[in-house]
Amino acid sequence: MKNKDPETPNGQRLLSPQRMQWASLVIASGLCGLLLSWLNIPAALLLGPMIAGIIVSLNGAKIQPHGTLFLLAQGIIGCMIAGKMPLTLSATFGSHWLLFIVCVFSVIFVCMLLGWIMTRMRILPGTTALWGLSPGAATAMTLMAEANGADAQLVAAMQYLRVMMVAGVASVLMKVSGTHVPPSPAAVSLFAHGSYLALAKTFGLIIISCIAAKVLRLPAGALLITLVAGVVLSQNQWMEIALPQWVLVLAYTIVGWRIGLKFTRPLLKHAAKVLPRIAVSIAILIALCGVMSACLVFIADVDPLTAYLAMSPGGADSVAIIAASSKHIDIAFVMSMQMTRFIILVAFGPIIANLMKRHAGK
Repeated sequence: MKNKDPETPNGQRLLSPQRMQWASLVIASGLCGLLLSWLNIPAALLLGPMIAGIIVSLNGAKIQPHGTLFLLAQGIIGCMIAGKMPLTLSATFGSHWLLFIVCVFSVIFVCMLLGWIMTRMRILPGTTALWGLSPGAATAMTLMAEANGADAQLVAAMQYLRVMMVAGVASVLMKVSGTHVPPSPAAVSLFAHGSYLALAKTFGLIIISCIAAKVLRLPAGALLITLVAGVVLSQNQWMEIALPQWVLVLAYTIVGWRIGLKFTRPLLKHAAKVLPRIAVSIAILIALCGVMSACLVFIADVDPLTAYLAMSPGGADSVAIIAASSKHIDIAFVMSMQMTRFIILVAFGPIIANLMKRHAGK
């Protein structure tokens, strides 16, 4: 039975606290998004809702987008990435597969080494640092950490703070370098799309992928399945991916809310004593990944921002949104690296963490 909104003595119906929280979140997201867009900040439609979510959450809001909406948002982003992949994707991956493997394991090694040092110095309890610094999907790493006996709250704080910091640094770098290409007024048509048949096929792919991800219980499965299926279908010209701009705006908003609303008062209170250490460790991790991306630029002659986003230890969905905001970034290279690392971490994360835990000592 649904709870009715409270009423005043005059019989006027008031908004329930939860509805007021949602209204505040929507208004704050619109204001933040418009401000960042006016300032020409890359990925403003992701960062605006993220900032709004943090503000509303720290003011006592206890809301979260429904899990199904987040699945759909991941599926939409997966389709968006697949639609931007060039027809030379298979050739790109085939010619750089060894480079991808070396770079992926380099990032994992640096993350695990930093986590091992923090565990060895007893900065954080148990294997919390190992899981908190793992460069995979934040939700997946938090769930896997909890299953392996780590402090899930601290891991969540580290994961979501890392995603937020990586997204912020990437946006600043893109703004400073001048590679961000704001959409022209002609391109900003919220309802423009391809044929209705292409639109129906795209939405059908998203829904089927989301159902498959839920059945398989695969972390970030909606993003992964939709991306792989979309690439296969579009590369073979079996379907055209069509997504109206308003659908992308909603997806970016939901992902931003998902990250921002995780910063609750209880979570930050739990992590308050070690929060400065966590922030410093994440900053060191970002800097080390920056050094490795510089090496990638020198060795493979890759564009600096493409190298940074490919090596960055952020969430694949937020990295994809940021990469899509510039025409100068090789999104195929970035997402191939990100998804390869994600698959390896999900498959071998528990084994790597247990090995590091043994060497770190009790």
